[in-house]
Amino acid sequence: MYRTHNCGELRISDVGKEVTLSGWAQTIRDKGFMMWIDLRDRYGVTQLLFNEEISTPELFKAARTVGREYVIQAKGVVIERISKNDKIPTGDIEIEVKELTILNASKVPPFTIEDDTDGGDDLRMKYRYLDLRRNTVQQNIIFRSKLAIETRKYLAGKDFLEIETPFLIKSTPEGARDFIVPSRMNPGQFYALPQSPQTFKQILMVAGMDKYFQIVKCFRDEDLRADRQPEFTQIDCEMAFVTQEEVLATFEGLTKHLFKAIKNINLPDFPLMTYDEAVRRFGSDKPDLRFGMEFTELNDVAQNKGFKVFDSVELVVGINASGAGEYSRKQIDELTEFVQRPQIGAKGLVYVKYNADGSFKSSVDKFFSQSDLNSWAEKMGAKPGDLMLVLAGEEEKTRKQLNELRLEMGRRLGLMKPGDFKPLWVVDFPLLEWDEDTERFYAMHHPFTSPKKDDVSRMLDGDHETMKSLRADAYDLVINGVEIGGGSIRIHDRALQERNFKLLGFTPEEAEAQFGFLMGAFEYGAPPHGGIAFGFDRLCAVMNGQNSIRDFIAFPKNNMGRDMMIDAPSPVHKEQLDELHLRQVGVEEKKG
Repeated sequence: MYRTHNCGELRISDVGKEVTLSGWAQTIRDKGFMMWIDLRDRYGVTQLLFNEEISTPELFKAARTVGREYVIQAKGVVIERISKNDKIPTGDIEIEVKELTILNASKVPPFTIEDDTDGGDDLRMKYRYLDLRRNTVQQNIIFRSKLAIETRKYLAGKDFLEIETPFLIKSTPEGARDFIVPSRMNPGQFYALPQSPQTFKQILMVAGMDKYFQIVKCFRDEDLRADRQPEFTQIDCEMAFVTQEEVLATFEGLTKHLFKAIKNINLPDFPLMTYDEAVRRFGSDKPDLRFGMEFTELNDVAQNKGFKVFDSVELVVGINASGAGEYSRKQIDELTEFVQRPQIGAKGLVYVKYNADGSFKSSVDKFFSQSDLNSWAEKMGAKPGDLMLVLAGEEEKTRKQLNELRLEMGRRLGLMKPGDFKPLWVVDFPLLEWDEDTERFYAMHHPFTSPKKDDVSRMLDGDHETMKSLRADAYDLVINGVEIGGGSIRIHDRALQERNFKLLGFTPEEAEAQFGFLMGAFEYGAPPHGGIAFGFDRLCAVMNGQNSIRDFIAFPKNNMGRDMMIDAPSPVHKEQLDELHLRQVGVEEKKG
C-alpha cells in the first residue's frame, strides 16, 4: 500500500496514528540536526519531520538525498506540531518519519511549483505536467470536473438524454473557418471537425429524442485571444415542443443550480432585456450589470450650440462616473488616450467635472455656458463630485466606443466586485445582418434560427428593407458582461428554411448540397424545437472571476494555436501525405 491517507486529510484528532503518505517533495528545509519536507499531492500538503536525535543515521542520510519534486513514500506517526501553520488544513500536525522510500527521483524543475510561480506562460505550457501540479491550476481543473458532474446531474434529472454526435462531419461555408480532415478512403474529399453539433441535435429532435444534451468538444480555426481556443467545450442542449420561455426557464434553472451546488451562491431571477434596449442603455449586447453608468443621449441639449464636433454628428452620448470629479488632468488624458486607441477608434473625449461648489469645469467651456452644462448634469443625473464623459459620432460606432469607456471606468473605480454575479437574458436579436462590403445578409446567430412568430410572414413575403428589421427568436445568457451561452428556437419548416438560405446568398443547389439532409428531415414531421449552448470553459472562468479560459483547460493551446508540450501542429511523414493524396508545402514552394 503506497498510502493510508492523502496529504490533505490528517488533523489534530489523528495524533498517535501510524500512517503512510506518498507524494511529491515540494519544499525541503534542513537545519542541520532537523529536517522538514513538505509532501504534496492534489489533496494538500503535510509536513514530514526528520530529527537527528530520533531518526536513524540511515534515515537522516536518505532524507538529505531528496530533492524538489522527488516522488517519495513516508511511514511514520502523526504528532502535534510545535510551530503550527494556520494557512493549511494540516497545519496542526506533522509526521515523525520512521521509514522513507524514494519512489522516483526528479530533475530540478524549470520553474517553482508554487501558487506564485516564476515560470512564464510558454515555459509552463511546455512543461504543462509540472504546471498542473500547482495548487491554483489543480483547483481550476477540479472545479471544471465538479461543474461537469453537476451539469449532468441536473439535466439527467430533467429527463435529458446524453447523446454523442460525430466529430467527422461535412464542411460548411458559414461561420468561422473549419478544421479540415482529409479522407484516405475517399481521395480528394474531406471531413470537417464540428464547430458545434447544431444540425445533428436538430435531427435528434426530428427523431423523437425530445431532450438532448452533450458536454462536447467543438473546433474553430479562428484567431485566438484569452477567451478563445481552437478547441473548446460546450454544454450543448436541444428540446422539442418548447417555446422560448420554456427554454429560458430550464437553463436559468441549470445556471442557478450550478452556482448553488458549486459556489453556494443563490442567484436571483434573471432579468430579460431586448437587444435594442441593451445597445441603447449600455452600447453592448452583453452588458455588465454589476454597476450602472447607463448611457444618456445628449443631442437635444448639446447640439446647435456652435460646437461643430457635436453639431455634425449622428449621436452625442455620455456616461456619468459618480465620484470621479476629482480626476486629475493626467487621469483624464489617460482616458482620452484609451478611447483613441486603434482598437476603439474614438477621435476624442469631452469631459465635464461637476465641482463641489456646484460649478462646472469642462474641455468645452468655450462653447457651452454653465447653464448649458447644468442641463447636461440634470439629464445625466449627475451631482457635485461626479465626472461626465461624452463621445460623439456615428451612432453604432459611438455606442460601442462608449461601452469600452464604461467598462474601463468600472475597472478604475472598482465597481466590478469579486464574487458579485449579475446574470440576464438578452432576447430579440436581429435575425439578419446586412454587410455593405459584400452586399449580402449574414445570420446574426446561425442559418437555422427562426424569426419571431409575428415576423414569419414578413420573412416569407417581405422586401429587402423588411429583412433588415426581422427579429430572431434568439436569446443569450450574459453574466458580468460575458456571453455564457446562446441559442434560439429553430426553423422546423422546409419552406421557411429554404427562404432563409436564399436570403443568406445560397443558391437552391448549394443549399441542397450542404443541408439537404436537414431540409429533407423537416418533411417527415419535424416538431417545433429549440436549444442553447453554454461555453463550458467560459462559464468556469466567469464563476471564478477570471478572464482566461486557458486556466480551466488541462492542455490548452497558446495564442498561436500551438501545443507547446507536444509541439503540435507539426509536419507528417511523406508516406502519410501520399496515402492522402496530399503534398507537403515547403518554404520554397510557399515563396513561389
